[in-house]
Amino acid sequence: MKNDTNLISSPRNRRSFLKTGIAAAGAVGTGLLARGTKAYAQQPGLTAGDIAILQFLAAGEALEADFYTQYNELGGIRNSEEPGGSGNPIYTEKLKRIDPNIPQYIHDITDDETSHQNFINAYLVSRGAAAVDLEPYRMLPGSTATGSSGKLRLTNLMQLTVDTSWWTRYRSSTNNPDVNPTVFEQAVPDLHNGQFTAIPRTDDDLHPQKHIQAIANTAAFQIPTVEQGGGSLRAALAQRATDVEVLRLLISMGPVEIMHFQTFSDKAGNAPPLTDPTNGLTFPNLNSGGDAVRQMFQTNLIMPEPCPFINTNLPVCSVIRPTKTMGAATGAVKFLTAMGLFMGQSAELFKYLTGLATAADAAIREV
Repeated sequence: MKNDTNLISSPRNRRSFLKTGIAAAGAVGTGLLARGTKAYAQQPGLTAGDIAILQFLAAGEALEADFYTQYNELGGIRNSEEPGGSGNPIYTEKLKRIDPNIPQYIHDITDDETSHQNFINAYLVSRGAAAVDLEPYRMLPGSTATGSSGKLRLTNLMQLTVDTSWWTRYRSSTNNPDVNPTVFEQAVPDLHNGQFTAIPRTDDDLHPQKHIQAIANTAAFQIPTVEQGGGSLRAALAQRATDVEVLRLLISMGPVEIMHFQTFSDKAGNAPPLTDPTNGLTFPNLNSGGDAVRQMFQTNLIMPEPCPFINTNLPVCSVIRPTKTMGAATGAVKFLTAMGLFMGQSAELFKYLTGLATAADAAIREV
């Protein structure tokens, strides 16, 4: 894993391309970016389907980079790689109660998602296609709690409805939504039945203690909820890619998203059981109950169980789930929207994201 001390003392900046080329990423073929990608510019152009897939993923990475930046400003590590905000000691302490390394993990994932966004946009331009720029949609007010930069946001982390059914989906040995769709039980039912914040909205949220801990717990479950979808999405869209290099890009970035999911699916299990006295949000003790209950909820059962795959006549197999390709991109937009991540956003952003998703889903592998 990355080391905090090394990050500070060694100013390796994985976002250096952002500083030298992001101004060019919004306009195809500008001189600065063209010089930086000259070696690739000679390759044949991409198919319309491959462009659509990459543009949709570039938009998704921008959204992820935005909400991870919010987490990092308040509860992560600020340095030359991720300099925004000044940190919120009380919120950070509650995240550390779940796991002492969470601030480092938040920092590193923020860095990863920013690098994905910048790389895909630069790659699109290098292959003669347009980059994706969501900056015109940066309009949401974020947290005003101590530590926030106060910048406008793309995403809303303060009115979330979090689907935690991935917890039991990956523990099920009998069901796979690709083969035999079913309703999987929620790990934290309350998170799926209301709207809750994953960051302190103002300094008023820093007390009482169980309230700010519930906010940190919400973050611990929201992060893997997004990341499990990210891993599935890339596996699904890879089946539609034509260009071998685009396929390489998808299958190289996808496992990183899965690493994020695996890390936080483990950490979420450490969220302390409690009931928030301000709103009744309850995080249950997932290790309580009989043997059958523990088999589906026990917090250290983080390895995916073998399950039906492709055909029920075949042996069970441990796999990412789901990976069906039909409607994968539009499904991802609907999932994030249902989560409340775009609460308060403009209708124009929904229209734009839906258009990108529809084009990505229409991509056909050309051989």
